[in-house]
Amino acid sequence: MPDKQVILITGSSTGFGRLIAETLGRHGHNVFASMRDPAVRNATNASELRTLVGKESLQIHVVDMDVTDEGSVERAMHVCMEEAGRIDVVINNAGYLLTGLAEATTVDQARSIMDTNFLGCVRVNRAVLPFMRKQRSGLLIHVSSGAGRIVLPSNAFYCASKFAMEALAEAYHYELAQQGIESCIVEPGAYQTPVFANLVQAADHSRTVTYGAANQIGNKIASGLSAAAANPQEVADIILSIVEAPAGQRKLRYPVHPSDLGLGTINEVCAQVQQRTLQVFGIVGDTSFSQSSVAGAD
Repeated sequence: MPDKQVILITGSSTGFGRLIAETLGRHGHNVFASMRDPAVRNATNASELRTLVGKESLQIHVVDMDVTDEGSVERAMHVCMEEAGRIDVVINNAGYLLTGLAEATTVDQARSIMDTNFLGCVRVNRAVLPFMRKQRSGLLIHVSSGAGRIVLPSNAFYCASKFAMEALAEAYHYELAQQGIESCIVEPGAYQTPVFANLVQAADHSRTVTYGAANQIGNKIASGLSAAAANPQEVADIILSIVEAPAGQRKLRYPVHPSDLGLGTINEVCAQVQQRTLQVFGIVGDTSFSQSSVAGAD
């Protein structure tokens, strides 16, 4: 990969995505900051970002992309290729938080969060991988969560969407290694971003009447997360370090937490189990696979 890379970020209007775009842009990278409908829905956010670009002379371009729309994703990818000629890094960051009892979450709500948080990654990765395979290089970064490893009651479908993202990202980690393409996962903890202000609540309140004290679990978790929230710049800085790390020296998972929730322990145990599983199926030691892709998942 070149030192200054072409980077596409999803969900760049606010929160982690916005901070990541600004951080990478300030370090000289050519950033395509995508968001839904920058002309109307995100007009203010897009305008603020363009003002910053002009003020600091950054290479950050606002791109219209809705990760739930395959056509929109394909169009945005072609805009990047036409303007920059390549895409070195994709950062899958778009997502939102859905809270409430699992039974109170409607099927439509469950489908919607999986469509954004998980299938959004599928669409974006499928759109960029033909270009990366042709380049024989590339990096996919998936912004997951501690909730992609630890289950929080009253957040079942958010956790499910992040668990699914992690499975997809790890499969890519093995499958793409021999083509020079890396896949990494970033697991943030509680950071103060607009995700909490924009969360969606489970809608079927008729299902909650017999749950008693369990109805308060969501409030307890929200209160705990709010109290623990730290500076989200830490997440942007970790992603910068991953982007600028030499190819072949990146880890699979990067927990980033203001407090130790034990994710490192979970990742270490899972890496050991994964290694044994791959050995059982004869994948470890197969010369068609890069050894770095199956060893040391964290």
